[in-house]
Amino acid sequence: MTGRLEGRTALVTGAGSGIGEAIATKFVAEGATVVLADVSGRQDEVAARLGELALPYQLDVDDDDAIDALETYLREDHGGIDVLANNVGVNGPALLTHEYPMADFDRVMRINVRQFFRVLQVGLRLMVERGGGSIVNTASIGGVLATPSAAAYITSKGAVVMMTKTAALEYAQQNIRVNAIGPGVTRTPWLDGLGDELNATLAAQVPQGRVGEASEMANVAAFLASEEASHVSGQLWVIDGARTAG
Repeated sequence: MTGRLEGRTALVTGAGSGIGEAIATKFVAEGATVVLADVSGRQDEVAARLGELALPYQLDVDDDDAIDALETYLREDHGGIDVLANNVGVNGPALLTHEYPMADFDRVMRINVRQFFRVLQVGLRLMVERGGGSIVNTASIGGVLATPSAAAYITSKGAVVMMTKTAALEYAQQNIRVNAIGPGVTRTPWLDGLGDELNATLAAQVPQGRVGEASEMANVAAFLASEEASHVSGQLWVIDGARTAG
């Protein structure tokens, strides 16, 4: 049985750990050749584990020249891409809005909105040239559910939801689908570092009684990237164990 992404070329940003690593792993399992882009260097270890279909790529998404170089590499070495999992994002300090430092606000908005948009542009340009493709942006339940002391992050993820919908409308006639996943609290190295007590508190907020797994986010991303979702575009797929249902 062939995978749902057999013969396709995908770019996954933030692929060195967490949800990005899980998406890259799932895409390779589905048969795609996957470029694993990350700034950490951990993408090399992930690619080595995944095998010959996984290609590590060092990327500082906060460097416009580096994003331009990535576009050139994808065009010249791979003839473009069929799938983009746009998974760039940072968090900020937990402070009330009136106390939030502008330097931190600017950094979150720069990475999560401006630079995220730059990667989205790369994917769209390459897919226009290729004649189609699928983009899966990583948003958050924060795009639809406000959280105290997280003004910058929440605002940035709301922006991701709307840029997803806008691009879906703009490129529907060019055979490009654009969707977003909206993870709830998800088990990642960052979450594990918060300690057992806080993890238990977060899990108690989820009707299912547990946090999500990165692999569960990747499963939905793979569906959206595949032709099984051929009539799905412009949507935010929330994956949160019913937390936002009420």
